Amino acid sequence: MGQSVSTAKLRSRRDWDHRQQSKPKSTPLICPMQAEAAGELERTSIDVSLDFISDLPDECLACIFQSLSPGDRKRCSLVCRRWLVIEGQSRHRLSLNAQSDLHPRIPSIFSRFDAVMKLALKCDRRSVSIGDDALVLISERCRNLTRLKLRACRDLTDVGMSAFAKNCSGLKKLSCGSCTFGARGMNAVLDNCPALEELSVKRLRGITDGAAAEPIGPGVAAAALKTICLKELYNGQCFGPLIIGAKNLKSLKLFRCSGDWDKLFPLIVERVTGLVEIHMERIQVSDVGLAAISNCSNLEILHLVKTPECTNSGLAAVAEKCKLLRKLHIDGWKANRIGDQGLIAVAKSCPNLQELVLIGLNPTKLSLEMLASNCLNLERLALCGSDTVGDAEISCIAVKCIALKKLCIKSCPVSDHGMEALASGCPNLIKVKVKKCRGVTSEGADWLRAIRGSLAVNLDIGEQIDASASDGGAQDNGVEFPPIVAGQIGAPSIASSSAGRSTSFKFSGLLSGRSFVACTLRRLASSNGTSRS
Repeated sequence: MGQSVSTAKLRSRRDWDHRQQSKPKSTPLICPMQAEAAGELERTSIDVSLDFISDLPDECLACIFQSLSPGDRKRCSLVCRRWLVIEGQSRHRLSLNAQSDLHPRIPSIFSRFDAVMKLALKCDRRSVSIGDDALVLISERCRNLTRLKLRACRDLTDVGMSAFAKNCSGLKKLSCGSCTFGARGMNAVLDNCPALEELSVKRLRGITDGAAAEPIGPGVAAAALKTICLKELYNGQCFGPLIIGAKNLKSLKLFRCSGDWDKLFPLIVERVTGLVEIHMERIQVSDVGLAAISNCSNLEILHLVKTPECTNSGLAAVAEKCKLLRKLHIDGWKANRIGDQGLIAVAKSCPNLQELVLIGLNPTKLSLEMLASNCLNLERLALCGSDTVGDAEISCIAVKCIALKKLCIKSCPVSDHGMEALASGCPNLIKVKVKKCRGVTSEGADWLRAIRGSLAVNLDIGEQIDASASDGGAQDNGVEFPPIVAGQIGAPSIASSSAGRSTSFKFSGLLSGRSFVACTLRRLASSNGTSRS
């Protein structure tokens, strides 16, 4: 019984299938536009499976890699062998942990990165650094090296530096800090690297202190040197022959280097006539040295930081002869040796002044009004740690400084009334930073923002401290104003320094490497899709 029912059901199902197959099938109507869209969709689905990256030339892929961050470059190098090779061959900048265990890895590292031109070797101060053998091996692998940075490589000696200099004679920039090689190693670099343009030396412990110190320079590198920076050297004056012999020197920076520099500056300016920038911080220099510096008629940038023996007379001598001065930074260390008299001399003789930073000075309305009236190009002004800069002085600045774009006020007796003056003055002002001024309240800053919507107001109400009188006063109060580029779009960024204490107004471009890569790949995909369709 059950089988007959099942057989009947099966027979009926077969009959139904036969009837469905025998029915004439209708052809759907498709308009031309639908057909074209369907074809394009089919081509798109086919193109998605294609590997456009394989069609990129190695040079184009290398250009893309160079636009990526270091982390993204590392990740890209793991994609395939081709990317690994191209990423290594296109890397021109490399930073390595220079501990002693780096030595056996040097051949493999520089076999992959065989086009490195800028190399940084940094070691932890508590670790054992690489020695001469490792540095020589690196120099043999990187003969096209143009920049070298050494940090805390305490096991390097004069022998290793001499061998390195002979192998990397095309070096253009050398920066060394907390190393222990001495004058012979430095002289070897100067004698074998004729293209050296920048030299930065910090805490070079191998230099002998006292009269027995071996002089450094000038060497064949002196003719090409453009920048010399010396920091925290027991006997920085042993670099005197190098400085004097660098006839094309443009920038000289001296930070906490012992010795009487008043004796050396007359010899320097007699031979080096093209100096444009001079930084002096906590060195032994007085009005005698400033009088010699005044003969640098091309001087545009001068920093006097914690040089208490410099007075109004020395500053006036510089101002009267250095009429091209554009940037002037003075940290008076609250010694009251520089004041209205020196600043009035600057106002009278330096009409091209664009940037003025005064720390630990006590200027009054008299000098500030003259600076504002005579220096019509003044765009950046910082007043820090002053007992005399109050609401009246800020009001004077607001009225007189027409070209001012950036203003920084720190640890000054300014109140909300001074902020009110800025609401109607300084028509070109784009940024105001107020820090540790107890009289300025958040309500006053908010009011100023509301009145001038386009003005960026940065208020930091911190504990009032006498920063300029401390050892770190210059860094804590220091203000750096980079030049403003017309049409530049950017965002504020934190200053980069070894101590991390400097205050700066920096604007960086918003060019994104990732967006560049994405745009490049999309453009390539679009062009290939068109050619294959």
